[in-house]
Amino acid sequence: MRLLLMSDTHLPKRAKRLPEPLLEEIPRADVVVHAGDWVDTDTLDLLESRSRRLLAVYGNNDGPALRARIPEVARAELGGLRFGVVHETGPAQGREKRCAERFPDLDVLVFGHSHIPWDTTAPTGLRLLNPGSPTDRRRQPHCTYMTAAAGDGRLSEVALHRLPPR
Repeated sequence: MRLLLMSDTHLPKRAKRLPEPLLEEIPRADVVVHAGDWVDTDTLDLLESRSRRLLAVYGNNDGPALRARIPEVARAELGGLRFGVVHETGPAQGREKRCAERFPDLDVLVFGHSHIPWDTTAPTGLRLLNPGSPTDRRRQPHCTYMTAAAGDGRLSEVALHRLPPR
């Protein structure tokens, strides 16, 4: 099962549209995961119409229209793994311990908010992934997204993709 992970798209404030390399990945993915801060419903409509399956949450910058359509926390079994998606996980310091305590029933947690790519594993085995942002790099050198594969209860081929400058 091929996964496409993104977060913090912030459209149309940070960009007019999603970058073309990211859009080209959508039909290749079995599941598209978005970890919040969409800002507009047009991006949700776009991903719903182009994705085979969308697993998504709202973020702190998402208003009532988005919150009415997607949850704060989403869960799904994908490729034999228990996935969770949430926007905010708090400060980097202590993140693994905090998330493992909050989500003891998950194998993988996808999150956003910081715009900083993140890939670590808690002592409990919980894998934490933040794909960064494809539209707002903030203090990072590149805008980013992630791809991964899930199958037979294993997460593999986790890759952070850098997007070209706009």
